[in-house]
Amino acid sequence: MGGLLDGKVAIVTGGGRGIGACVSRVLATHGATVAVNYSASREKAEEVVAEITAAGGTAQAFAADVRDGEQVRRMVAEVVSAFGQVDGVVNNAIGGRQMGALEEAAMEDYVTAFDFGCRAVVEMIQAVRPHMQAQGGGRIVNIVTELWNMAPANWSVYMAGKGAMVGISRSLACELGPDGITVNMVAPGWMVTEKVDVSSEGSRNFARSLPLRRHGSGDEIGKACVFFLSDLASYVTGTYLPVSGGRVTQMGA
Repeated sequence: MGGLLDGKVAIVTGGGRGIGACVSRVLATHGATVAVNYSASREKAEEVVAEITAAGGTAQAFAADVRDGEQVRRMVAEVVSAFGQVDGVVNNAIGGRQMGALEEAAMEDYVTAFDFGCRAVVEMIQAVRPHMQAQGGGRIVNIVTELWNMAPANWSVYMAGKGAMVGISRSLACELGPDGITVNMVAPGWMVTEKVDVSSEGSRNFARSLPLRRHGSGDEIGKACVFFLSDLASYVTGTYLPVSGGRVTQMGA
């Protein structure tokens, strides 16, 4: 049986760390050729590439600060030169301060959040769109957040970026649909990555509060991305999919 993404080439921004690394590995297990994007963490991106290739997959690391249009266009050209096409993008990269009270945040923090949530997403989509148009379509998956439904205190910096990403996703789903390009969103909850101590009391209490009574993993975000990048989602666009163990349902969203 073939993989859901056999023959597809996908770029994962921020693909060498955290959820991005999980997404990169999961896409590869489903047959995708993965372009693992990084900005500063070359060593980590190369480690992910090595893991994928050791498991029999195909991947390559590509450098670009996705907030820089020139670097993004160069990276996309390199991906197309290396693999002949680009079928999908997972906009995952993020950086800077995320949590903190208003009085603790500097305007620069909001600008950085907006740069990743808006500028980077638009730069990537603008760069891949001509290639997708020429191929007859493509897939965009934007990694947003369950907090969009909840809007808790002390997360206004993070929401400045992710809120922009939600709005862009919904509008571009309509605009790019005639080109056969789908735009969908995956909204992670508090997922387990290398930064999460699942043994802490706070972490255990959080897991017990969820309908599924456990933390999710970064791999489960990757699986949602596989769905949106695959032909299973050929008639799905503009969708917001919480992957949060049922937490968003509890919030009435």
